[in-house]
Amino acid sequence: MPMDLYGFCAPGFEPLYDTFATNFRECGDSGAAFAVRQHGELIVSLWAGRADRDDETPYTEDTLANVFSSSKGVLALLVIQQAAAGNLDLDRPVADYWPEFAAAGKDKITPRQLLCHRAGLVAFREKVADGLIYDWEGACDKVAATEPWWVPGSHQGYAPFLYGWSLGGLLERVSSTALPELYRQQLAQPLELDGGFGANGHRSSRIADVGPLKQPLPELRENAVGRAIKEDRKGPVAMAFTNPVSLMMGTNSAEWRGALIPAANGHFSARDLAAIYGDLASDKPAALPQELVEEARREQSHGRDAVLQAEVSFGCGFIRSGKSADLRFGGEQGFGHPGAGGSVGFADPERGVGFGYVTTRLGQSLFMDRRSVSLVEHLYRLL
Repeated sequence: MPMDLYGFCAPGFEPLYDTFATNFRECGDSGAAFAVRQHGELIVSLWAGRADRDDETPYTEDTLANVFSSSKGVLALLVIQQAAAGNLDLDRPVADYWPEFAAAGKDKITPRQLLCHRAGLVAFREKVADGLIYDWEGACDKVAATEPWWVPGSHQGYAPFLYGWSLGGLLERVSSTALPELYRQQLAQPLELDGGFGANGHRSSRIADVGPLKQPLPELRENAVGRAIKEDRKGPVAMAFTNPVSLMMGTNSAEWRGALIPAANGHFSARDLAAIYGDLASDKPAALPQELVEEARREQSHGRDAVLQAEVSFGCGFIRSGKSADLRFGGEQGFGHPGAGGSVGFADPERGVGFGYVTTRLGQSLFMDRRSVSLVEHLYRLL
């Protein structure tokens, strides 16, 4: 496809222009952005393509795209900030701050267990109404009443959507502040971010439409989630991703964009993700004290995840860099969060790097796919 590529690369990083362009020529990107910060400086910011389904609206540097689970790292950062402020103890029961959360055997679940996916609270156990995900208070109340799928602390199991309502509901109670306002005060203003949870009320009003890649990319690993869903339609994996079915649909709708679904409907620019993780990778982070950055990336749980059906290592709300290419966040100390479809943000403290990639064309890989992996690998060859 004919394409104009915009932005800049710092001297020495010019080969990344072609790597980014290759994602359009060969990998199906039609609107995307890529940004890198190192030691506080923006060294790469590239964008290209169109932001709408009719191919009429140009993609710009501050275009916001739904980054799905890349939202989780941003939410986790807000939680750890409340611990830094003394408003939250990560090892006290959530129910100490949110009494209703004690229902159905959840009286001993801690914020740390929620952050590292060891709470067993992976999905609603009974079918819920499609519209529940657009009702913030209703979803938080439903999470507070839900029974875990196994004894909390006994298994690692990723919570694709309940993560957002459980931690978001907790945040509002410990901070006495609505989540969008807390995000604005604690992250958006200090780091000058364009986007946030949902797609409304941010610095940028440029919203990209998202849709599937026209041709699927070759997988970097077997995606066992789909098989697990088919094998047990009422099991935790299926219920985590499809209950309600609206979790998988309508992500360009006004309803989705106007809702607060903090585990999955963050709308950010690549520059946002690079800014957040660039701060966490710096010698003097603004968002967290250095000792809590260490806590965020220190391993809290590791094993074959009961929902993701893959070997994953979690810190406090972040996935830790692994050996496989689709989870390699720079060096061994890297940490971040990919999102369904291909977006990713991560920090590499060893190199002082914050990385962000967002796309409108959604792939099927479980973690990063060939587009972001090629950018990471080429960036690190240049570093």
